[in-house]
Amino acid sequence: MKKSTVLTLTGVAAGGILGFLYWKFVGCASGACAITSKPLNSSLYGMLMGGLLFSNFNSTKKIKNDSTN
Repeated sequence: MKKSTVLTLTGVAAGGILGFLYWKFVGCASGACAITSKPLNSSLYGMLMGGLLFSNFNSTKKIKNDSTN
């Protein structure tokens, strides 16, 4: 498996766990919150955010700076 795929999947897993923990310990008392009212919503949102965040740590792209002044 590629390093970038492993990083993204790690972010998805960590985000899901953190999203669930956020629902469990903080949550939404009134139930009117769209994301934190249900554990599934909170976990899915955490998975999305974790995957996006960890996919930014991909170091396979190299930027070459050619300044020929």
